[in-house]
Amino acid sequence: MSIDERAGISRRRRTMGAGAAVATGAGLALQSRLTGELGTRLGDGVTASLISTSIGMFLLLTLVPALPAGRRGTRMLFSALRNGGLRPWHCAGGVCGALFVAGQGISVGALGVAVFTVAVVGGTAVGSLAVDHRGLGPAGHQPITAVRVGCAMACVAAVALAGFDRMSGAVSPVLLLLPVLAGAGIALQSAVNGRVAAATGSPWPATLLNFVVAAITLSVVLLVELALGGGPAGALPAEPRLYLAGLLGVAAITVATLVVRYLGVLVFGLAGVAGQLLGAVVIDLVAPGPRPTALTWIGAALTLAAVMLVARSGAVTRSGRG
Repeated sequence: MSIDERAGISRRRRTMGAGAAVATGAGLALQSRLTGELGTRLGDGVTASLISTSIGMFLLLTLVPALPAGRRGTRMLFSALRNGGLRPWHCAGGVCGALFVAGQGISVGALGVAVFTVAVVGGTAVGSLAVDHRGLGPAGHQPITAVRVGCAMACVAAVALAGFDRMSGAVSPVLLLLPVLAGAGIALQSAVNGRVAAATGSPWPATLLNFVVAAITLSVVLLVELALGGGPAGALPAEPRLYLAGLLGVAAITVATLVVRYLGVLVFGLAGVAGQLLGAVVIDLVAPGPRPTALTWIGAALTLAAVMLVARSGAVTRSGRG
């Protein structure tokens, strides 16, 4: 295969990967809405997060052993851990997933999807730069260049513009800090998931690991909450749609582990941000509540432009050279 043919295949992979990342971000916006509503109905965001995560985990515990790729990938995972190809901390991405899902359950009801997305974007953009610079992802070390920093900051500014009309002085700094930390966790989670997928040749072991670790983490947090006198105050709602968030999480993590190796953590994170913003706009259009304003549409357009610029600049390749 010629160099030009290989370059063409690489470009197509990056383009398809960026589209998949945008779709994943839109799914995360819907997941945020569902988990946040479930947390509001239950009166406890941690319980809502654990329910959503457990649904995804039980689905994967049934699906992964039934798939040849899942069984083969699981064997390769244990082999990589034994021979040093993977470190134990590479398998801890689910802790970051637990933080993100908990942030949805706790913050979205008070902040709304748009403001929650603004806070996540800030954490994701800065976290992605740090993760890529440290070479934690499967694409290796990515230098911090003016293009990468500029596009990340433009993306943050665009989403902040989109959510500006939703901000108010009544927003608690603690509620904003949680999704910021969750956004940084998404960057680290994407990196370690990509490493696990590269070592096992399959997205399924990383996806299953994430849900198991996240469920254990959230269970421990809930037990502490119950010991301190907290916990859910309402009954489980009957609407089936409120329990679809775990399935969306399965799809999001599976896609992330497949495409982050081609895009790098920063481009994947920015494309996911664009999808989250577009998803939030659509949710605001069809769901009860405030409708998207002109600032929201301008922010969405600027975010997509930032993603396209950094993706086409060649700043992220599998070799790490810009």
